[in-house]
Amino acid sequence: MPDVLDASPYDALLLLSFGGPEGPDDVVPFLENVTRGRGIPKERLKEVGQHYFLFGGVSPINDQNRALLDALRKDFAEHGLDLPVYWGNRNWAPYLTDTLREMVRDGRRRILVLATSAYALYSGCRQYRENLADSLAALEAEGLELPRIDKLRHYFNHPGFVEPMVDGVVRSLAELPEEVRDGAHIAFCTHSIPTSAADTSGPVEEHGDGGAYVRQHLDVAQVIADAVRERTGVDHPWQLVYQSRSGAPHIPWLEPDICDHLEERRAAGVPAVVMAPIGFVSDHMEVLYDLDTEATAKAEELGLPVRRSATVGADPRFAATVRDLVLERSAAERGREVAPCALGALGASHNLCPVGCCPARAPRPAAAGADSPYA
Repeated sequence: MPDVLDASPYDALLLLSFGGPEGPDDVVPFLENVTRGRGIPKERLKEVGQHYFLFGGVSPINDQNRALLDALRKDFAEHGLDLPVYWGNRNWAPYLTDTLREMVRDGRRRILVLATSAYALYSGCRQYRENLADSLAALEAEGLELPRIDKLRHYFNHPGFVEPMVDGVVRSLAELPEEVRDGAHIAFCTHSIPTSAADTSGPVEEHGDGGAYVRQHLDVAQVIADAVRERTGVDHPWQLVYQSRSGAPHIPWLEPDICDHLEERRAAGVPAVVMAPIGFVSDHMEVLYDLDTEATAKAEELGLPVRRSATVGADPRFAATVRDLVLERSAAERGREVAPCALGALGASHNLCPVGCCPARAPRPAAAGADSPYA
């Protein structure tokens, strides 16, 4: 079909991510960016930064994004999709505003955004939309012509995102000693957030306790567990668990924590655990430290065999997923009927975030949604 790889009306894709330090001198300035407005002393930030200093002050997220950029450009070129791909971050270079300024000066007027967060939650969706609004406001103050920006839908249940995670769990199970393999438990891991933020994630009226954030993770975990059973012939028990909690101890966050969960599973007689980080697109610091370092040390202390399965990263199937999402949204913008790909019980997520979706504590302008001040 002649229009299968037609990305119009869009003329660019922006990879939008969190950012991370790339050397010891970057750690505290990076954390100052992350915590700006909270009044956290520099000495406290140095303490928090110890996780980064254990890895030479380098977060893997920027290199992971470079690899994903290469994979996207390679996939687009191989399939004849003529769409340039740019990269901007919330908290570290290349900064979002600088990238958008470059895109405007390159003549880009209709921009699609891929955020490196697959699920509905404030920090992984609306906050990025707020960042986009802030950057557009800065460009407007500079007198630049503003582009129209749309954000790709949540892709947590797209086959090209899920299937690499299934492969990762199956590989990790195969790496366990044979005598504990069939009895292994799967701990599906994601970032803990305050329960108040979880409860208001996604369109509030559509979800119960834990909001869309918890519901989407549970749905993906079930899809993966079912696929693993089909591949291995074994029905492994599983649970959704959380990691990387921060903030005041009196504020309720999603539980159980992965380390507590490992203790509970060991006490219950579980012979082994596979930790599957389904909440993360790539192996950034929360995966390398909280799972590979802290949780793995806890498992060793308990005498519990564990393996950590791979994140999606720059898997070619994920690059193909992004291409599919681009073509899907482009066709919809041109008024075509579109049948979006989605696994599980929830179906494809919305293209346009509705008013009040994943609200912030204090209302702020957010681009690329139904409540955007930028048409």
